[in-house]
Amino acid sequence: MSSNKQVEFDYSKLRGRIKEYYGTQEKLADALNIGRVSLSQRLNNRIDFLQSEINQMSKLLEIEKFDIPEYFFKVKK
Repeated sequence: MSSNKQVEFDYSKLRGRIKEYYGTQEKLADALNIGRVSLSQRLNNRIDFLQSEINQMSKLLEIEKFDIPEYFFKVKK
């Protein structure tokens, strides 16, 4: 039996990294040149991250390429 429900990702580790490096999502959104609401929608699984956003955030948050799956693709249980 297949489910039409979209996969949701757990961004808790990413949220912790944002807090550690920027203090607030708003400050990171400014650094990314996107709106605070846009970032919030992505972190709440309303909108998918673009590959370019993942790359840019990884640089800003000093996330190594091999660690990207831990931060952006951990499936919510």
